[in-house]
Amino acid sequence: MRILVTGGAGFIGSHLSEELLRRGHEVWALDDLSTGRIENLRTFERNPRFRFLEGNVMDAALVHGLVAQCDQVHHLAAAVGVKYVLENPLKSLITNIRGTEVVLEACSEHERKVMVASSSEVYGKGASVPFSEDDDRLMGPTHKLRWSYAAGKAVDESLAQAYYQQHQLPVVIVRCFNTCGPRQSSAYGMVIPSMVQRAIAGQPILVFGDGQQSRCFSAVHDVVRGILGLMEKREAEGEVFNIGSDEEVTVFELAQRIKRMCRSDSPIEVVPYDHVYGHSYEDMRRRVPDLRKIRRYTGFRPQISLDQLLEMTIRDHCEQMSIPCPVGVATA
Repeated sequence: MRILVTGGAGFIGSHLSEELLRRGHEVWALDDLSTGRIENLRTFERNPRFRFLEGNVMDAALVHGLVAQCDQVHHLAAAVGVKYVLENPLKSLITNIRGTEVVLEACSEHERKVMVASSSEVYGKGASVPFSEDDDRLMGPTHKLRWSYAAGKAVDESLAQAYYQQHQLPVVIVRCFNTCGPRQSSAYGMVIPSMVQRAIAGQPILVFGDGQQSRCFSAVHDVVRGILGLMEKREAEGEVFNIGSDEEVTVFELAQRIKRMCRSDSPIEVVPYDHVYGHSYEDMRRRVPDLRKIRRYTGFRPQISLDQLLEMTIRDHCEQMSIPCPVGVATA
């Protein structure tokens, strides 16, 4: 097939594009390079079945023209990262909502199957752990801009569901949980690349909050595999799926593990949220996905452990910085 990947120069989008090419498809990647990077495409940009197009997903004429020429769409274009969203709340909301609306309009008009990437953020401060796709959602107050991203992604999901129910658009919605791995930038507040970069450089490893909040960090290769598995299943159309890992770790434990694996002498420093993000930020204590639904539909199970994910990320950062990798990378 010829497949359009919006946000194709981004972290997840570039890995998805690479895997689609490996499977023999033709890939058109659309990205405005606001957070995506040409460097993410270096390993496959010369593939004759790959085409990069610089453009904005809110350009309706452009998107309609591309969708008309493709067989399937993976919509990942979005404003990403806590730091970016807090610094650009209005742009983030407009990009995430209007961009998704444009893509869904085009896919509906041209009858193309589409994957819409959502986020575990939509669960908000949900207290029922692990998070299940049918759980109620609990959002913080609107003046805490930290929740604007969650609100935007929830609207994206609602738009996708409306197109499915009213126009029978074949759409699959995936909620990604803290996707990490090679190529992920630390520039937008992503925790693992930020910690790895500081550990390698011998700088203090910063832990925001009290460090006892827990997360499940998912390897991008597992996430891509899960997405493609869902897109092969017709019965997944119109459904929402958690995707990621259910291996839980506190942020403080994560910092300790990264320090040990990097053989770093960096101190670990705990920093209050308001010193970093001001007073527009709130956090949730735990974020763990219930993976039973995606397992039921596709047999999906994460294959890459947290230790393996950290090792891949450390090696990638060392390569980017042209420095020797810690000998063998110490296991946690």
